[in-house]
Amino acid sequence: MTQRNDGVYLHHIYDAISKTETYLENISYETFSKNTLIQDGVIRQIEIIGEATKNLSESIRIKYTNVPWKDIAGMRDKLIHGYFGIDIEAVWETTKQDLPSLKSEVKKALKEFSL
Repeated sequence: MTQRNDGVYLHHIYDAISKTETYLENISYETFSKNTLIQDGVIRQIEIIGEATKNLSESIRIKYTNVPWKDIAGMRDKLIHGYFGIDIEAVWETTKQDLPSLKSEVKKALKEFSL
């Protein structure tokens, strides 16, 4: 995989996290848990993050070992293949606990690319 492709995929991840933050701005868990439109938007962005993660080169994964790349891809798989069994609380926790640190790491990685 070329370095340019890694940059593109990292941008997809960063943009999906930013969209998720926008969707959840001023939204409580109670609102999120009752609003399927917001849930669907957030779930779609997590799917995009997971798919882009799967396409990153091994060199990026090795360089940023503190990012749980495998877990991120696994979350995507659970969402894609668990149509009727999505744990909304787990999705919420992912957005609040995991995405901020992932965004920070992706931002660092993006500094290597001039896109």
